[in-house]
Amino acid sequence: MPFPIVRKNGIPLYIQVKEAVLAEIKNGRWKTGDKLPTERELSEKLKVSRNTVSQAYQELEAEGVLMSVQGRGTFVCDRDDAVRIENRKDLLMKIIDVAMEEGLQLGFSIEEFVELTNLRARQKMELLNQVRVCFIECNREQVEYFAKRLEFGSGISITPIVLDDLRDNMDQFLPILTAADLLITTFFHYEEVKELLGQRKNVLAIALDPQMETIVRIARIPAGKRVGLVCRSDNFASKVLLALKTAGLDGMDIKVSHESDPDRLREFVANLDVIIVSPGRRREVEAFATRRHDIIEFVFTPDVASINLLRAALIDIRRQ
Repeated sequence: MPFPIVRKNGIPLYIQVKEAVLAEIKNGRWKTGDKLPTERELSEKLKVSRNTVSQAYQELEAEGVLMSVQGRGTFVCDRDDAVRIENRKDLLMKIIDVAMEEGLQLGFSIEEFVELTNLRARQKMELLNQVRVCFIECNREQVEYFAKRLEFGSGISITPIVLDDLRDNMDQFLPILTAADLLITTFFHYEEVKELLGQRKNVLAIALDPQMETIVRIARIPAGKRVGLVCRSDNFASKVLLALKTAGLDGMDIKVSHESDPDRLREFVANLDVIIVSPGRRREVEAFATRRHDIIEFVFTPDVASINLLRAALIDIRRQ
């Protein structure tokens, strides 16, 4: 690549990698159908972590710039097609058109197609309402946020389980785990969860990444600002600091507090300019913040591939 990745310039590394890949495509060095370097090859060439390259590739794939083919690699998409299919709704409309055409060829009318489509959608929604999912993670902030906010379908019940609680009280959680249709954890804890549960249940591993908006806001914090992190656990704080290091933002001096006492929390907040908060603690911090404070909620969310994998797994559960 003609330009290096610049560290410590406030721009997350994966965004720089993404822009570098786009530049190679725009200047014609990588053309439609060309196979890109593997994540390992590009990470070694640019001297960044493989996770950084993976995050850049995933975003470009979600935007229709790249396409991953299982077992073959990552390729440059046809840009004309990417322009025509501007978003997921356009792509879905094309899929519906194909299904409708095939229905007509089978002898169904458009009215019958609409009726059967509505019937099938209602059936799927009813099935999803019965799905029971357990999400197992090592920090309470992430597991509670996931259970409350993430939607895989209408009415799906997600039970949060903290890994430490599971280790200490396996007998207590066993009925819940046995009744669950699907157990989810992160790649980081997959082997441990599998070992704890043995052959009781299949476990699905997903990847959780920080929201890009969160990383960008932190990258734009002016030098000299006093920055703090308010969360509930050392584990969550470690994950935040690791995520910032991966994005090339590890040079920041961030003070960490797990304080729950109101007076001590007020004192901690008063000595900061920017407060990074875990999900669930924003309101506590806002109660003591002033107009000069900038509050940034640090949220981890499943990547696009994990979301699609989960949705497919949930549908497959109810086919059995």
